[in-house]
Amino acid sequence: MRAGLVLCLCLYSLLLLGGCASQRPVLYPSNAQAERSATAEQAVDHCMRMAEAADLKNDPSLRVAEKTVEDGAVGAVTGAAVGAVTGNAGRGAAAGAAGGSAHGFMRGMFRAREPDPLFKAYVDRCLHERGFDVIGWR
Repeated sequence: MRAGLVLCLCLYSLLLLGGCASQRPVLYPSNAQAERSATAEQAVDHCMRMAEAADLKNDPSLRVAEKTVEDGAVGAVTGAAVGAVTGNAGRGAAAGAAGGSAHGFMRGMFRAREPDPLFKAYVDRCLHERGFDVIGWR
């Protein structure tokens, strides 16, 4: 019982941390851009708002749910196959589904703060058109 409570608290903490932090583009520090750092931040904010308005930012909670279901299904099939060989396909499927779902959930949580690739491409292009070079996201 106590271990379950600790696990729930850890997962809840990860949810909070994953939901609070979002990635932003990192710009190449050229001389012209260094002189207009406030303008650069405004351009980043503007381009990100435009991408959101274009409905390119996926809901991270949906991606977490997708990964959880996807890995749960893979785990169930794998567990059933192992269980069939060892003599209990049903138990193997249940164990595989639980393990796969846990894996998918955690993988989804750690990747939830990553913007959708189309969102990133839109923001990168928007900034490039304004004279800024994006060297990555963090």
